[in-house]
Amino acid sequence: MLWLLGGCSGPGYAPVSERSLDGARKPVAVKSSRPVGGYYTVQPGDTLYSIAFRYGLNFRNMARANGIDRNYRIYPGQRLRLSEVSASSTARNVSRPRSSVTAAAPASASAKPQKPPAERAADQRQRAVANTSISWRWPASGRILRNFQSRGQINKGIDIDGSRGDPVFAAASGRVVYAGSGLLGYGNLIIINHNEQFLSAYAHNNRLLVKENQRVKTGQKIAEIGNSGATRTMLHFEIRKDGKPVNPLHYLPKR
Repeated sequence: MLWLLGGCSGPGYAPVSERSLDGARKPVAVKSSRPVGGYYTVQPGDTLYSIAFRYGLNFRNMARANGIDRNYRIYPGQRLRLSEVSASSTARNVSRPRSSVTAAAPASASAKPQKPPAERAADQRQRAVANTSISWRWPASGRILRNFQSRGQINKGIDIDGSRGDPVFAAASGRVVYAGSGLLGYGNLIIINHNEQFLSAYAHNNRLLVKENQRVKTGQKIAEIGNSGATRTMLHFEIRKDGKPVNPLHYLPKR
């Protein structure tokens, strides 16, 4: 079963959405696919970050596509185009002259031998860490119940075991850009913006301990593990790079 975004999918999830931390935000049930016509009408309690997260978009590029300034403020009833316009899109569209010389393909005999899967995975992890200055830490201490899965039964993060009330920690320093329960299938959710590329998300919490626009530090307790939006107690944790989900295990330190 696939729930919203495919991020929370598979056994253990239920389409439950509760009220937000302050009790004012009402849950907004949305479809997992983009609306017909590619436009979304802003609902009370939405933020640009939560809408971009919901549809797997880069919020900065989405803001640029809709003429929204760097305050990223939106209002109920506003109609947003669910697309992205990157700063480099113009440069990419500039035609380049084709070279009159085509490089010869390397001979198969000189090709480097393929590394074993374990070594390739380790290299990928090292490249991911090298591409960000963020110092990541684990958001919870429990064992992994389910890994990231981009094919088949999709899981756009990792599920971490825990007991109700166990602490949830910020995986890196940043600013809380969403704290509520408006995204169906995620329950009580926190989204933290870390830099120009990375967001992290913490779902199914029992209690949220931070509010939107609050600055948090690495390792700060931000919530308590629960089962909101799920049929079992756990933390669903995601890392998004440029709006797209990536495998958290490529960024988190080895245990």
